[in-house]
Amino acid sequence: MSTQPTFAPKTVQEIRPSRRGPLLDTGSHIAVVGAGAFGGWTALWLLWSGFRVTLIDAWGPGNSRASSGDETRVIRSTYGANETYFNLNVRAISLWREQQQRWNKSLFFNSGVLWFCYNDAPEMIEATQPFMKKHGMEYVYFTPQEAAKRYPHINTNDLNHLVLDPYGGYLKARESCQAVNEVFVRGGGTYLNKLAKPNPLANGRLESLTLSDGTELKADAYLFACGPWLGKLFPEILGKIVTCTKQEAYYLGVPAGYTHLFDSMPAWIDLDGEDFYYGIPGNAYRGFKIGVDKRGETFDPTSGERIFNENVLAKARSFMAHRFPALENAPLVESRVCPYENSPDGNFILDTHPDADNCWFLGGGSGHGFKHGPALGELAAEVISGKRDLEELFRMR
Repeated sequence: MSTQPTFAPKTVQEIRPSRRGPLLDTGSHIAVVGAGAFGGWTALWLLWSGFRVTLIDAWGPGNSRASSGDETRVIRSTYGANETYFNLNVRAISLWREQQQRWNKSLFFNSGVLWFCYNDAPEMIEATQPFMKKHGMEYVYFTPQEAAKRYPHINTNDLNHLVLDPYGGYLKARESCQAVNEVFVRGGGTYLNKLAKPNPLANGRLESLTLSDGTELKADAYLFACGPWLGKLFPEILGKIVTCTKQEAYYLGVPAGYTHLFDSMPAWIDLDGEDFYYGIPGNAYRGFKIGVDKRGETFDPTSGERIFNENVLAKARSFMAHRFPALENAPLVESRVCPYENSPDGNFILDTHPDADNCWFLGGGSGHGFKHGPALGELAAEVISGKRDLEELFRMR
């Protein structure tokens, strides 16, 4: 298992003939399994496109077992030289803004994203520059001295410079999943809080699902967007492609008198090349969040205990004490385990079952998928309905 993060997934070298799924008639019934960021948004876009949609989830949107659970997620467009993800995130930011205004619910917080850089020209930042300029979204650069004046609670002594992406920030995670589900149901979609399993294929098609109450659900097409459970539902196809790791996030109690500094700062990402820590301020008064993006141990999303690893926490505490001295003795007030559903190269997966073109897979979020939810859902709805070619970058290999 790779321990590297997926700040910038690999680009695709192999170019294959374009492919498009079968065109679905408007009004066709589509069953979506998984109500997280990928499944929920795709179900909503399919509903808006005129399809009859049933959304199914065993434990509910944004639940504590899911990759889309927890309080918050970073949203940033910085993806090195990968323009596909940059463009997808630009679209996602626009949709987050648009939908939260329509729904009168704050989900996207444009606090900015501050990158801690140790080298003169980190490729992750500099390779994104042409795309930022193209969209009029340029970075703001700070010397360590300038940053220390602006953010006096950050130790900048060992940094080469800091870079602020003023267009990013953070998102509410579980609240977003629940908001999407509420809009989906109000719009006429059907939501079932049940476990769904695919039945055997027949004549090159998936004909039905068996639900946990013993009933059978039939649809014209099926989308499985069930995160770390994809490999378990389709072990022969996805068992070695989608894997799950244990990723920990901690909430530290900020000392009294410092909350205004920590709560008002941007989200941040550390480019140290080893543990790849990131953090989010505020979090609805739950504490100052630090997440570990370096891949953790293999994890069972169903039965795995959501208990932190003492060694991983100790290392994170050491980093925080160095980078944010005021947090040296900050108490751990909460912790989370957020399972990553990793693809081999960090790219998303949107493709059909090799033996059934009415059965679709959407997953491989790999720790960077949540923010793309509305834009990826829009794209996936067009692909699944047969109106758009499959995205080469997201096809299984």
